[in-house]
Amino acid sequence: MYRVGVDLGGTNIVVGVVDEYYKIIAKAKRKTACPRPAGEILKDIALCVQDAVRAAGIAMEDVQSIGIGTPGSVNKKLGMIEYANNLDFDKVPAREILSKYFSQPIYLENDANCAALGEAVAGAGGNVENFVAITLGTGVGSGIIVNGKIVNGCNDAGGEMGHSVIVVDGEPCTCGRRGCWEAYSSATALVRQTRKAMQEDPDSAMWEIADRDLENVNGRTAFEGMRRGDRSAQAVVDTYVKYLAAGITNAINIFQPDVLCVGGGIGCEGEPLLEPVRRYVEKERYSIHCGKQTRICSAVLGNDAGIIGAALLNE
Repeated sequence: MYRVGVDLGGTNIVVGVVDEYYKIIAKAKRKTACPRPAGEILKDIALCVQDAVRAAGIAMEDVQSIGIGTPGSVNKKLGMIEYANNLDFDKVPAREILSKYFSQPIYLENDANCAALGEAVAGAGGNVENFVAITLGTGVGSGIIVNGKIVNGCNDAGGEMGHSVIVVDGEPCTCGRRGCWEAYSSATALVRQTRKAMQEDPDSAMWEIADRDLENVNGRTAFEGMRRGDRSAQAVVDTYVKYLAAGITNAINIFQPDVLCVGGGIGCEGEPLLEPVRRYVEKERYSIHCGKQTRICSAVLGNDAGIIGAALLNE
């Protein structure tokens, strides 16, 4: 039997058919085309599922379940997307609507949690029981697996490590608080930090890297400057690593996972990012005297993690 995973994003709907070995054997894709009514988007999800199943050369009867990873908050019991601001979804009964198209069980989960489940089972985690995934993108996403289960909390809104405060009364965060980990360790934060350093150092190599335009600064600019031996760029990276490692140390102190993986755009830096993070964590972790320690590594599945994780959803 096969399972279907849906990665619902603000730009694209991507569907994958996943086999018993956690491999995606076929994909289909459609534009989300926001903003538009939720019913239209869910209809396109149904059509995209059908496209993927056809591409896999199987029948719908061969599909065991359909899992959907969505931005925002989800009520898994009711099968409802309670709120997703970038989709303009508010109290959308997704399972009820999609059940008009399919007889298979339909499961819903937050997209970051799906990505964590995919990495835990089929990627960096190697099917460990306790796992944390951190995604460094526009924000800081996180998914937490404890004893093989996603940590959801009492209201399916748990696991938001990005909105734990690491600097009291610090930088404003999009969530409304100040000093959140996301406000210091997201790609958005790194761009802000890089631009500030460039403005303070007109001779920095980062100006050349960005074609002398602050609008061209991205999450790679400081790392590229560091590789060229630029002191200002090195200072930006050092500060960014300190904030990132502080949040990772918090996650390890709380959950003590077997593996913690780092993904997303900034996570693609790999060892130049993770090696100094590990040094910080080794000094700061509460479990310093324990024989077994969390392995910190890069995510490996990329965009497929959310699809595989969604396909693995069950009761």
